[in-house]
Amino acid sequence: MPKSRLLAFVVKELREVLPPTVFFVLGFNLIVLTTDLILADYLVSFASFMVATMSALVVGKSVLLANAMPFLRRFDTAPMIRPVLFKTIVYWAVVFLVRFLEKLVEYLIAGGTLSGIPEHVATHFTWHRFAAVQIWIFVLFLIYTSFEELNARLGDGELTKIFFTGRSPVMKPTLQSEDSRRSQAQPANRDAYAK
Repeated sequence: MPKSRLLAFVVKELREVLPPTVFFVLGFNLIVLTTDLILADYLVSFASFMVATMSALVVGKSVLLANAMPFLRRFDTAPMIRPVLFKTIVYWAVVFLVRFLEKLVEYLIAGGTLSGIPEHVATHFTWHRFAAVQIWIFVLFLIYTSFEELNARLGDGELTKIFFTGRSPVMKPTLQSEDSRRSQAQPANRDAYAK
């Protein structure tokens, strides 16, 4: 592979992995921060944020790999709610399984046995915290997939233009000035009171 093609490939991959990674770095670190605050761990440890950041890097790349799988594209032509919910549920379920298996592996590495897994899960597993983090992860995936699908429907880059550079040629100018909305609403209100 020539050097220029390799460089182009690396740049393309970095551009694709950057948005989900940044989104999940922020999201996962907010989860860590709120969890620590709720649990009164006011001395937030740097290690927790590093773990959350590394998790976000893995999830960011996982999202890109998952998007390459054909079964995730099955609702692309349906109304936007279907692919958003489908992808959110698939991503959420994968993260749920990985997090659960991660806890079991930690137990086994600490000297646990396969036969002791049910007891460990029943007595030592913090289900409330696990569920709270999973709810946050579901919400983050819902937000992420909503924006991802909207960007795909508008055309790659149009959502960025709308948010950061002003109006996009795709968008119709539908915002009215405050004065024109008031003047349109006032005659209708006068007619309602006259009757």
